[in-house]
Amino acid sequence: MGRIESTEDVRRWFLQQVSELWPLATGSLSLRTGPCIREHCTACERGEGHASYALYGRKNNRRFSVYVPEELVPRVQQAVNNGRKLEQLMREAGLRYTVALKAKRAAGAFVRKRKTR
Repeated sequence: MGRIESTEDVRRWFLQQVSELWPLATGSLSLRTGPCIREHCTACERGEGHASYALYGRKNNRRFSVYVPEELVPRVQQAVNNGRKLEQLMREAGLRYTVALKAKRAAGAFVRKRKTR
């Protein structure tokens, strides 16, 4: 039978995993096309528009988009990927922490108070 994980074990595991995740960003990176401001632009007149990248996300329950220059796209995409990994790690840590708390409780580490009448 395997060793039961303690809450401190979960904490150490989580902090070690998180220490490897930099840079971080939430949201999504998308390639968008749109018209430019030039008059009689041939690409815009053909309906092709101009491609650019944007980071989309939410801040204070409001949507935002930020232009991302093409040379920064790989770094921003890595940040978004790391943000998704962090969210996954938080879900796993929550589950492992809860299981560890329950194991500690079952082992009698918590003193239960009796209700008084």
